[in-house]
This record gives sequence, structure tokens and C-alpha cells, in this order.
Amino acid sequence: MSLRVPLSAVRSFEAAARRRSFKDAAAELNLTASAVSHAIRKMEASLGVTLFERQGQGVVPTAAGEALLEHVSRAFDELHRGLDLVAAQGPQLLRLHCAPSLAAQWLTPRLARFLAAHPGFEVRLAAGMDYARFVGDEFDADLVYGPPRGEGLVAVPLCTETVTPLCDPARAARIRRPEDLLDQVLIQSDNKQVRWPLWFARNGLPAPRPLGVRFDRSFLAIAAAADGLGVALESTLLAEREIASGRLVAPLRGLAQDVTYVGHYLVYPATTRRRAPLRVFARWLAQEMGLVLPEDLA
Repeated sequence: MSLRVPLSAVRSFEAAARRRSFKDAAAELNLTASAVSHAIRKMEASLGVTLFERQGQGVVPTAAGEALLEHVSRAFDELHRGLDLVAAQGPQLLRLHCAPSLAAQWLTPRLARFLAAHPGFEVRLAAGMDYARFVGDEFDADLVYGPPRGEGLVAVPLCTETVTPLCDPARAARIRRPEDLLDQVLIQSDNKQVRWPLWFARNGLPAPRPLGVRFDRSFLAIAAAADGLGVALESTLLAEREIASGRLVAPLRGLAQDVTYVGHYLVYPATTRRRAPLRVFARWLAQEMGLVLPEDLA
């Protein structure tokens, strides 16, 4: 069959059969739907069988298509394992984009541990609020804040974060109940899903006027609170180093209602899920955060 059917056509067939859609297969392979359809028609002509039937807005493999898919899937799995094995023996480049505060507060402090566990890896890290567009193969993955956007992307939720008031120990001594915050300087953080009005509402109190200082990045608010500027409402995940060192404390933990949510996601194009650097990083990330990865990365 390999002499009569181009490998590119086999890739189109496998993607279309797996996703039950020529359109979705085209998006995964960075082709047009007509190109996928044309490749499959030529493949059917070469083999002398019909591989797909229309069903609603999508397609389903025929009996012949299902039989072929079983063999093709095994062949591609074996091919990817071989490529991963060979790639893992040479220098590895991991290209990451990350939300600024997660990069500064959580990821960068752990990079030494990652590199020590994976000798031969090189990491290139870019931080920004804009999501990576994955145009021109610039990044392997993005650690984003907020709901992911874009077609053809896989999004893996990271760990649940706890958002609670944080301040220096001296200020914390004066905070024993939620009402005590009304007399404190409250550090305002923009570009966040969880802000002071939500926390006060959760605790049955009216939110005070937003006075004091404002920052557009969580890592700035965390640093300001540790330096004694006021009380920040931040994630304990992002502030874990400051909490561990004693520079920040959570005066109302156990005394007030905190906010928990999933704020960050690992995002990557479905077409790059087989890349060895992405798989290695995702598995390391899962160990660090206690995540369950999709089957294609586990």
C-alpha cells in the first residue's frame, strides 16, 4: 500500500477517522477541508474501497475504514514512539510561553529542578498576558491564566488555587476577623478573576471603596504585601515562597471563607501532542502539581 498511497493521505485518513470530521482533521493538520477530502478520495480510488460515509455534519468510517484505522493507528503509534526515542537521545529544546506571575512566582524557581532531572534540555521561556498564537511553530506550550482560547488547542486544567488575604506578619497581628480588613490598606490587583468585591461578598460584607494602590500583575501585589504596603488578595500557589519564608501570612485562614478556583491551564496544539519536549514537560508538571494528564501525554 505504501507504494500506491502517499503517507500524507494516510495521515489525512487517520485524522478524519479519529475525529469523525474532515473539517476537524484539516484544522489539526493545518490543511483545508477540501485538501483532506481530495486526499481521501484519491486514497479510496487507489484502494478500490469506500472509507467514509456521511453522517449529519460529519463522517464515519465504513467497515473497511474501521479495519484500516486499527492498523494505521498502531503504525502511527509505533512511528511516534520511535521518533520520541531518537529525539530523546539528542539535545532537547523546550519553548514555553507563560502568564507573567506564574512564570515569576512558580515556574522559574523550579526550572533548576526540571533541568537537573532532564540533562540535555534547553528551556526558552517567554512571559506575557497575551496568549501564544502558535503561529510559525514558535512555542511548544503555553501556561495561560484564564479560560483558553483558540481552535485546535488542548487545554489541561492545572491545580485548584486558594485565594486568601495575605500580608506581612506585623500587619497580620491586627487582623483577627474579616471586618478588620475594612481598616487596612487593600492592595488592588487588575487582570484577575478573583478580586476584593468577590471575597467580601463571599464573607457577607460590603466591599470598601478601592483605595490604596493598584497593580496589573499578581507578582507585584505579592511583593508589595511582603514589603508591608498592605493586604493583597492572592493565590497561595503564587505566593508559596513568601509564605514558606514567613514574609507573608494568611491571617484569616480558617476564620473566613476563601475563594478556590482553577486559574491556570496548560495549552498546546493538538498537532504537537507527540513532541518529546512537550510530553516530558507535561509529565514533570503533572508530578509537581498532582495532575492527571490526557492519555496522549501520559
